[in-house]
Amino acid sequence: MEEASGMVVDGGVRGGALTTDERTAIAAAVNVVLYRCEVERTEGKMKAAARARRKVTALPSSGEGLDLGAVSDAVLHVCYAMGSGAFPRATSRWWVKRRTGGTWEDLRQCDDATDEYFRDKLRMSPHVICKIAETLSPYPQRRVTFYRVPLRPDHIVAYALYRWASGETYDSGTCSLDIGRASAITAVRDVTVALLAAYPDKISWPTSLQKAVVLRAFADKGFPTCHGCIDCTHIYVDKPANANGEDYCDRKRRFSVQAQVVVDMNLCVLDVFMGYPGNEHDMRMLHLSNLWERAESGQLFTGPHVMLPFAVRTNGYLLGDNGYPLSEWIVVPYGDLAQHPAEARFDNKHKMARGAVERAFGRLKGMWRLFLRTHNLKCNMDTLPQQFIVVCILHNILIDADIPFDDNHLWEVGPDGVRRRVDLGMHAPLRPVCMESSTCDALILRDALAERMGAQ
Repeated sequence: MEEASGMVVDGGVRGGALTTDERTAIAAAVNVVLYRCEVERTEGKMKAAARARRKVTALPSSGEGLDLGAVSDAVLHVCYAMGSGAFPRATSRWWVKRRTGGTWEDLRQCDDATDEYFRDKLRMSPHVICKIAETLSPYPQRRVTFYRVPLRPDHIVAYALYRWASGETYDSGTCSLDIGRASAITAVRDVTVALLAAYPDKISWPTSLQKAVVLRAFADKGFPTCHGCIDCTHIYVDKPANANGEDYCDRKRRFSVQAQVVVDMNLCVLDVFMGYPGNEHDMRMLHLSNLWERAESGQLFTGPHVMLPFAVRTNGYLLGDNGYPLSEWIVVPYGDLAQHPAEARFDNKHKMARGAVERAFGRLKGMWRLFLRTHNLKCNMDTLPQQFIVVCILHNILIDADIPFDDNHLWEVGPDGVRRRVDLGMHAPLRPVCMESSTCDALILRDALAERMGAQ
């Protein structure tokens, strides 16, 4: 060692100085030798104890009953096997909590795991879940650490779907999800990004083939060339930490974020815009959205024109409530107290057709109850809009897959024990928007539609 390390021997320097890696290797080798000697010494003691125990058991025993010597010998053998590493550890590290099967194991295809059980937990059938998980499998990142085995992509998808469907927060949902808070947050974030990347066109204006179906459905209700219904809903949230609380306090004095959605008669989401505080007016949300710019520039409705009574020509419009101004592409009801029979008939048909947006909100929030919570939702305000867009994508996927909706999701039992319908966050306008800004063409369009209904 002295010669190898370059130490002074007999007044001279012999050998070259060792590097740090060489010293580490020598130290490791010495530790291995010492450890091996200690193991052999321990094994020798245990073997000697085992031989002594055999001698005791070989002696004739008086009395009947349990042979304590044999039991002690078996215990020694088990201890020896455990000490030599014959039995594997239950966990890689004692401070790492073991994962149990929990919800995911219950969702495996077993004899008692029916389609109804899947729909109750994840809102979709096993076939649809597998299809989504297969589509998203390239996107979720599998992070390998020294403490846990990474979650599989299908597990990540299942955990995110369960959070959105159950409405549980990260704190209250840890036991049900059978993963930690950090893993749950990571799963929701990964699935959100993956769904936005895998289904970029799932929320879009209908194509030529789809548009024919949409237009026919509204025409059967008395509204030719109608492309959809528009309205806003409130997502109740906790008071934002870094923002003025009054901006997020809506008419009901609750903190919320507004979401503007356009749906067709089949309840599919065609356009969604979200993220602004709950005290914003519906008209203000419309002006801030990309929908307003596209409609005003003529990019939203590009189909052929249809001739209506009074020589009115139109190629597309939306149905809205009195919270929106009457325009050439948004048709609102008359809403007068003393109405002409033609106006009353128009308002009734308008209400029936525009009920599609209320049914869409009921299905959307009833399926994904995280956004139906009547008490404040603690969430990241930066990721909330993306998560709501993602559940709108899932909403359209389930409609395309013909997944039925249970109307019982729209009812809940309150603290007083009374069963009532859930609050969908749709606030009726206090008063109609002033019609002074409405153009003459917008007024004539509504009158022409009312006249057409009377003629039919």
